Amino acid sequence: MSSDNHLLTGASLLGGEPTDILIADGVIAALGPEAAAHPDAEGATVIDASGLVALPGLVDVHTHLREPGREDAETVETGTRAAALGGYTAVHAMANSSPVADTAGVVEQVHSLGQASGWVDVRPVGAVTVGLAGEQLAELGAMADSRAQVRMFSDDGICVHDPVLMRRALEYVKAFDGVIAQHAQEPRLTAGAQMNEGEVSAVLGLAGWPAVAEESIIARDVLLAQHVDSRLHVCHVSTAGSVEIIRWAKQRGIRVTAEVTPHHLLLTDELVRSYDPVYKVNPPLRTQGDVLALRQALAEGVIDVIGTDHAPHPSEHKECEWAQAAMGMTGLETALSVVQHTMVDSGLMSWADVARVMSQVPAEVGRVADQGRPLAVGEPANITLVDPAARWTVDGKAMATKGRNTPFQGMELPGKVRATFFHGHPTVLDGALNTPRTTVGA
Repeated sequence: MSSDNHLLTGASLLGGEPTDILIADGVIAALGPEAAAHPDAEGATVIDASGLVALPGLVDVHTHLREPGREDAETVETGTRAAALGGYTAVHAMANSSPVADTAGVVEQVHSLGQASGWVDVRPVGAVTVGLAGEQLAELGAMADSRAQVRMFSDDGICVHDPVLMRRALEYVKAFDGVIAQHAQEPRLTAGAQMNEGEVSAVLGLAGWPAVAEESIIARDVLLAQHVDSRLHVCHVSTAGSVEIIRWAKQRGIRVTAEVTPHHLLLTDELVRSYDPVYKVNPPLRTQGDVLALRQALAEGVIDVIGTDHAPHPSEHKECEWAQAAMGMTGLETALSVVQHTMVDSGLMSWADVARVMSQVPAEVGRVADQGRPLAVGEPANITLVDPAARWTVDGKAMATKGRNTPFQGMELPGKVRATFFHGHPTVLDGALNTPRTTVGA
């Protein structure tokens, strides 16, 4: 009898009626009244899930794990612990490590580190260009054919600004159903930019980052994607104008998907008046009008997924003057709560919608076959149990991530992950880390 057999009683599937879920041998063995009577239920660990919402394990298309080379900021081990606590069972690790993940060797190293950690499935994202330099294509085919089986490629943090190079990348990845995830930022329009260009930047005297710097790249790239009939994914959409361009592209059948971060669903550039570098991020926090447009776009499906853009930094890179501070915020351990606060509790989305934008569609974008699956008999038991009635106060020092740069410090948020099951193994129980999957011989 497997020690990882679990019977979850009274769980609310996607916020619906309470039911029982039997997990056995890494899959969902039974649902409903049949669960307790199933032969595999004998000797299973019983977990009272009354009042908890059961979601498919969350999938993040946009995580910075920093390893190799930047272990002072984060490691695969610490980052995936944070992911498990946030309800994630899979994350896509961005390529801007040191060395850059632009070869088969580096992406295989990241993939192996993820397997060794055992907290979540780590899917490396390959760089589009060598060294993120934007001058020549990286080894896209070799990374796709590697043991890591890379399907998403991005120079995130830097825009692939050369249109010829972007076209070639889009054409190249068609051979293996890959996707180019673009960091939309026209570099010449954002040179020296410190925050969103608008009323607040004018008052503070900080160099502004205009919305058009994002929107112009998205407009160009959806047309390129249409021209070569390839898949484009737009990272961290932040403006109302970007939403309208993506809406236009989708109406014409262009193969584009888009993500929004939790912090862009809640925070605005008004916070920069504090000059606290924790609010310095790329793309910058925008206006309340942009925030509301992003929420509506997510609810309507114009924006497809939540991407955390989890970007941990050493404290010394944030506890300094604004101009010298690094850009980025942590997000894995707060994402689900922020989405509940902004989208579910506001009535804009249901828990089934949350499963779509935080699990199902992210897995489809990254082509992760065994993640984001529906909670049905025979499917992999990647399950997150969240208590929607819980309230908690964010404390960066208590988080599993090495980064202390959470913009939600001291904020009370709703919803708390109580358990995370990764291929049937509980990585999180009672809201705390349990054991990684590798320790049980999985």
